[in-house]
Amino acid sequence: MSFPIVRNRRLRGNAAIRNLVRENQVTVNDLVQPIFVTHGTNVKSEIASMPGVYHLSLDMLKAEIDEITSLGIQAILLFGVPDFKDAKGTSAYMDEGIVQQATRFIKELNPNLLIIADTCLCQFTDTGHCGVIHHHPITGAADVANDASLELLVKTAVSQAKAGADIIAPSNMMDGYVQAIRSGLDEAGYENTPIMAYSVKYASAYYGPFRDAAHSTPQFGDRKTYQMDPANGREALREAESDVVEGADFLMVKPALAYMDVIRMLKDNFDLPVVAYNVSAEYSMIKAAALQGWVNEEAIVMETMLSFKRAGADIILTYFAKDIARYLKNS
Repeated sequence: MSFPIVRNRRLRGNAAIRNLVRENQVTVNDLVQPIFVTHGTNVKSEIASMPGVYHLSLDMLKAEIDEITSLGIQAILLFGVPDFKDAKGTSAYMDEGIVQQATRFIKELNPNLLIIADTCLCQFTDTGHCGVIHHHPITGAADVANDASLELLVKTAVSQAKAGADIIAPSNMMDGYVQAIRSGLDEAGYENTPIMAYSVKYASAYYGPFRDAAHSTPQFGDRKTYQMDPANGREALREAESDVVEGADFLMVKPALAYMDVIRMLKDNFDLPVVAYNVSAEYSMIKAAALQGWVNEEAIVMETMLSFKRAGADIILTYFAKDIARYLKNS
């Protein structure tokens, strides 16, 4: 059958019909709000390239957590900006590291708020890389040592779980990181702590503002030997399959906006929850255009979030989480 018997506009005729047949929707339960914590007192410093996102010291966290809770957001992703860095990222796995301190503090404020701890070394190493550096014995070329870095990442994950983190989210892209961290958590008695694997993390230009926020710009070279080539799609399936076999509980795609085909690939091929990370430049581009009056911020943000859901995302990590929660309340 075809027109005029078939008229697709019949199901678009008014808001009630559109609501009845809507295939995807965004709710506050889909959202995770990233937070950047740092040392010091009375620190609430806006990140220049990310309007509305701040570095917060522990004494300024209560207001942030109260706001997040009041908006109905149930989960945060915690990043730490330390007061010192060294070759091995020691402050990443200290009991008194900034992430560990913030985790304990937030759990005292709100034990029910889900804390996802970013588990990487890039903010904590003096090189800005996601692991320890080794040099080729002949050429002298520097690269990240995979297996030596795993040992430190396991220590970091265990220390974060010990501090009260509900979910460990390793963003380092070392081979075997899920297996190593799963074994380390289990041996330490945290067998029920899930791993949100950064399964598909591309070497992307969309991370620029985040590196300002986390003070994690590489001091030499780039991360292309361990993060994925943006040209590759099928490789994402190999990366995700490795994480599934090693015991991941969630599979993440990062960035989200330019990689929605990859989100759909993971959704179609695996039965674990799929996480989309709406990264810093995706946030900053919309904010910058909205500040110029070039776009309707609410409309474009909500359309973007719906597109992540349509692509197959179950969970969305986004710096817009608080804004979206307000939009949903107001609607």
